[in-house]
Amino acid sequence: MDWLLTPGPVRLHPKALEALARPQLHHRTEPARALFLRARTLLKAAFRTEGEVLLLTGSGTLAMEALVRGLFAPGERVLVPVYGKFSERFWEIAEAAGLSVDRLDYPYGRVPRPEDVAKGGYRGLLLVHSETSTGALVDLPALAQAFKAENPEGLVGADMVTSLLVKEVALEAFGVDAAASGSQKGLMCPPGLGFVALSPRALEALRPAGYYLDLTRELRAQGEGESAWTPAINLVGAVAAVLEEVLPRLEEHLALKAWQNDLLYRVGEELGLRAVPEVRSPAVAAFYLPEGVPYGRVKEAFARRGAVIAGGQGPLKGRIFRLSLMGHYTRYEALGVAALFREALADTLPPS
Repeated sequence: MDWLLTPGPVRLHPKALEALARPQLHHRTEPARALFLRARTLLKAAFRTEGEVLLLTGSGTLAMEALVRGLFAPGERVLVPVYGKFSERFWEIAEAAGLSVDRLDYPYGRVPRPEDVAKGGYRGLLLVHSETSTGALVDLPALAQAFKAENPEGLVGADMVTSLLVKEVALEAFGVDAAASGSQKGLMCPPGLGFVALSPRALEALRPAGYYLDLTRELRAQGEGESAWTPAINLVGAVAAVLEEVLPRLEEHLALKAWQNDLLYRVGEELGLRAVPEVRSPAVAAFYLPEGVPYGRVKEAFARRGAVIAGGQGPLKGRIFRLSLMGHYTRYEALGVAALFREALADTLPPS
């Protein structure tokens, strides 16, 4: 398939492919330590934090769980708005960690408002910045500010899995204390690395938790350019290579991602499709299926043109389809995808 249009894994950046073609590094050598430290420095710049970023071998979900267990003790009270599959995952992780969780439910596609989280008596608030299952984007700074006005000692944790390198992010400036992300989305690398960004405030609150997921152990090891356990060191090299390419022109890159996703929505509107999210993330475009057209038919129409798309999740399964240009696509390739989109949808609709 030439066109990987799913919201993760995504089409790889050429710099990632270049890095992955290099010989295997041993992770306990000086070249590997230098690479590891370089990747951490670049990730700190990407998250815009004065704190630390830890690299974990695993997925974004691993990073989410490490964040929750590292910042909150069992029994502590946290607030979790649920407005999609991945915000629901944050709730599930908090429940599994033994926290006292209050859940706020929203229809998929809607997002929480600042007044919804302006509630006292909480140690933490867990939010998904870009909700991949619906294509929705929340106003992180406004939500964090409203929550902290009522909980000055509270900590805000965010899933930035599909906002890092796709939408502007900033830990301290957004009022976010810790964030989780992964290699296989906006960083345009293969799956296999999770990241936990910790602000100075989160570093003060960090606690030992678990064994493999113990971020205090990782913090000690990664300060020396190593990880506590065997890392996916070749992926670390790929991440560093992509960040070195993208960060110097980040504003231009974010503008391209926004334009590309807006292009998908413009095509959808031309075709009479109804968008899912009320506030659109630049990471993914989500549309309700045309009346009477099953998802399988839409998926097959794209597949015949060499493209892979994604369906719905949770209550939206079988009701929507999702497209993403979050991976490495030029402006002109995006125009080609737009033409493919028009053709594929025309192929699914009954003759008028």
